[in-house]
Amino acid sequence: MNRQLWLASAVALAAATPAVCETAPKDVTYAEGAVAVSLSGAPGDAENGAKVMTTAALGNCVACHQIAALPDVQFPGDIAPPLDGVADRYSEPQLRGIVANAKMTFEGSFMPAFYKTEGFIRPGNGYTGKAPEGDLAADPDRAANRRCRGLSAHPQRVTGARVQGDEDETDET
Repeated sequence: MNRQLWLASAVALAAATPAVCETAPKDVTYAEGAVAVSLSGAPGDAENGAKVMTTAALGNCVACHQIAALPDVQFPGDIAPPLDGVADRYSEPQLRGIVANAKMTFEGSFMPAFYKTEGFIRPGNGYTGKAPEGDLAADPDRAANRRCRGLSAHPQRVTGARVQGDEDETDET
């Protein structure tokens, strides 16, 4: 596995799926978009990072990005920049910040924040077509439990009658 893929995988894992829950999403400090310290308090793990990058129920980076070092990934996306050489373009703190909340670095980015639980603007009042008033109500116990189980902190995506992200940990659909 090349250096860039390893670093991108490690940062994706550390930022999107903290296992130790050291830093709560609202306590993350961004300096010009970068996050200086690990959000989990543990070093990144390239093998688990690659799993996060390629698993739909986790980070699913490959839905938007291409990664030449992972040629066996089915249906890679092409709407976002390729991740090849990303470690040569950004530092580890910058990558951590981009994965945690890309809008802190790239205003207007369509990349979802993978470590954010408040301040959402798109969800509205159920089927009214109108934005909610005030902050969205969240179940902090559920969000903390998802983060500690290694699931992302981004809001669930609804498709039909099923909410993605609530699958069992072993379900990788």
